[in-house]
Amino acid sequence: MFKTVLTVVEDLAAAKAAWSAILGDPSTDSPYYVGWTDGDHEVGLTPVQDPADKGSVAYWHTSDIDAAMSGVVDAGGSRVKEPQDVGGGRLVAVVADPEGNRIGLIQDPA
Repeated sequence: MFKTVLTVVEDLAAAKAAWSAILGDPSTDSPYYVGWTDGDHEVGLTPVQDPADKGSVAYWHTSDIDAAMSGVVDAGGSRVKEPQDVGGGRLVAVVADPEGNRIGLIQDPA
């Protein structure tokens, strides 16, 4: 199920101001993540660490992030970012389909 759209930006404060004009005050506001929640869905901004990461990626919920990543690789895709715990046991990772389109994956703790 679709979970989050994460946009990597160079100027977090400027991006926050622009997105807030559309979405209102963020539900999460920190130096490393600004986010808005609508039910089970999130729109988030995060500062760029690697210029190749700029842009937006839709993140999909999975109960087994390793199996999902392996399935994409087996289908001709590639691993872009290995699973990383971003707090509270939530894992995020990024794969690319055979055409190079990035797909974000989220696994919440059981």
